[in-house]
Amino acid sequence: MIRVLIADDERLMRVGIRLVLENADDIEVVAEAGDGREAVEACRGQDIDVALLDIQMPGKDGIAAAEEIGQASPRTHVVMLTAFGEERSVNRALRAGATGFLLKDTGPTELIRSVRLAAEGEPVLAPRITRQLLDRHVRSGEGTEAALRRTADLTDAERNVLRLLGTGLSNAEIADQLYMSASTVKAHISRILTRTGCANRVQAAVLAHDAGMLTDR
Repeated sequence: MIRVLIADDERLMRVGIRLVLENADDIEVVAEAGDGREAVEACRGQDIDVALLDIQMPGKDGIAAAEEIGQASPRTHVVMLTAFGEERSVNRALRAGATGFLLKDTGPTELIRSVRLAAEGEPVLAPRITRQLLDRHVRSGEGTEAALRRTADLTDAERNVLRLLGTGLSNAEIADQLYMSASTVKAHISRILTRTGCANRVQAAVLAHDAGMLTDR
């Protein structure tokens, strides 16, 4: 079972999400929280696979909570929820260690699918904000230089995997593109995360953009 935490200061939103997720046989909502502090405590006290965090909450917001959850419960995958796709919030959330970012009006089928993907460590980005994040990602010269340093020691195979990961492909799709097995791709991604200091695939995708790897065709 995928154990889920729902954190939102609106009780009706929590109830709605719970009702959707309870329709999935492999998902169990084991905790709810009304603010970021409660969310962090819930992740410390329980074995949570996926934390769905509202980005705007009183006191400790979802982004601050995501960062603390990453430290207190590294195995928990955090997906941010918001009613709008403001770019600065997207970047802050991903850099805080969130696995993904969903809009609150995401449909039931997509919500369930996203929780399953997040539990596997796959990136989850709402389609409406994916292009906003990747096509408009702001690169400073300093950020590009840092990204190039972090990717300098990657092997050619790892660079190819990272480049395709940066386009949003799944492990199976990367495997098809590079004529590798899915297990080999997974092993490459694990080494990429370790070598570059990225907490998850989404941070690695942003790093690929920062390093200008997606222009290498």
